[in-house]
Amino acid sequence: MLSNLSDKLSKSFARLRGKGRITEADVNAALRDVRMALLEADVNFKIVKDFIERLREKAIGEEVLNSLSPEQQVIGIVRDELVELLGGNAKRLEYSSRPPTVILMAGLQGTGKTTTSAKLAAYLKREGKKPLLVACDIYRPGAILQLQTVGQQVGVPVFEMGTAPPEQIAKESLKYATEHAHDVIIFDTAGRLHVDEAMMAEVKAISEIVKPTETLLVLDAMTGQDAVNAANAFNEMLPLTGVVLTKLDGDARGGAILSVRAVTGVPVKFVGLGEKLDALEVFHPDRMAGRILGMGDVLSLIEKAEQNFDMQSAAAMEAKVREGRFDLEDFLNQMQEIKKMGPIENILGMLPGMDKVMRNAPKEKMGVDERQMARVEAIIRSMTPAERRKPDIINGSRKRRIAAGSGVGVQDVNRLLGQFRDMQKMMRQMSALTGGKMGKMPKGMPKIPRGINPLKFMK
Repeated sequence: MLSNLSDKLSKSFARLRGKGRITEADVNAALRDVRMALLEADVNFKIVKDFIERLREKAIGEEVLNSLSPEQQVIGIVRDELVELLGGNAKRLEYSSRPPTVILMAGLQGTGKTTTSAKLAAYLKREGKKPLLVACDIYRPGAILQLQTVGQQVGVPVFEMGTAPPEQIAKESLKYATEHAHDVIIFDTAGRLHVDEAMMAEVKAISEIVKPTETLLVLDAMTGQDAVNAANAFNEMLPLTGVVLTKLDGDARGGAILSVRAVTGVPVKFVGLGEKLDALEVFHPDRMAGRILGMGDVLSLIEKAEQNFDMQSAAAMEAKVREGRFDLEDFLNQMQEIKKMGPIENILGMLPGMDKVMRNAPKEKMGVDERQMARVEAIIRSMTPAERRKPDIINGSRKRRIAAGSGVGVQDVNRLLGQFRDMQKMMRQMSALTGGKMGKMPKGMPKIPRGINPLKFMK
């Protein structure tokens, strides 16, 4: 995500590295690089110009020029300005004081609007709401069926009336929501390949009927300035309250996310970071600025852990580690918990500096190959419950059976068992050194017990 921009900004700051003092010329040279990085990221030219002027005004101040660590000072200024450019503070959804809260989803065809509606419904469900999805796109073939499918996957009902006029569907859905005690209604409206008067008139008519608390515009982050142009067109016709940027995980440039708030004045409220229906995150400008500058996003990592880890089972796992009873069955369960958090690369990318390391290092050296993780899982699943609990009983014939069942070689089974024995030995030593107290997990952050590193098994 935004890897090209991150790389270019890092190189621009490298000009200042190692200097005890910097001159105004040093700052100007670094800012020229920042300017080029932003323009190449497809950020709006006027935004770049204003952004660089603000940076120059602050970076050429006496405090920076006389600083003993000018690079950190300049990076800090850039981070603060990026946060401001991205919107300052996170903007949460507004809820109506008199339910149901109505959320109108607008956008062009192909931006992922229908899937995003389901992702938002899943998010609201996790927040304790009872959402209803409404199918108002009667034109795109398969649109209603798609919404029903994703709605079923997230466990949220879909209201539809086939090809009835969208305005009628909107009116009837309000009655249905009230009768069935739904406190949030999400309207999936029709899109077009380009902005046109018919689409705008229809969305505006629906908006006037349902009177939405939130009108969210769904934009494809990978379209750069085209996304910003679409945002301007919609913002002139609808009272937009927020933007959802999809496909941000595939956007290496970042022009849309850095431009849309400044150009339209409409805050980005959510970002889509994958195809899975739980891959929707509240947008935090400060965390995004940290990711862009290679500082990671530890807070989002903690939140992912809180959402996906079973605290009770994590505590039981920690007790097993302390007592030396951790076996391959437990290791398999630990892998499943980690997989819930998303792709390993995304998780590691939230750690400070790790995103750059992963981009510059071969995958085989980083040990983040998802296929290798699946291979390790297949080996363990090919074992009997008794073999997982007591790996020492696995003899030659058992190894051959496990290898055949998981589609790997016997040497792969031997490697896994050897590494697991080394890990158990290390855990016993740690337990002995600490008197059986290997440290408690920080509150709200279930973690891999000490000594257990699933990535080690994937190298």
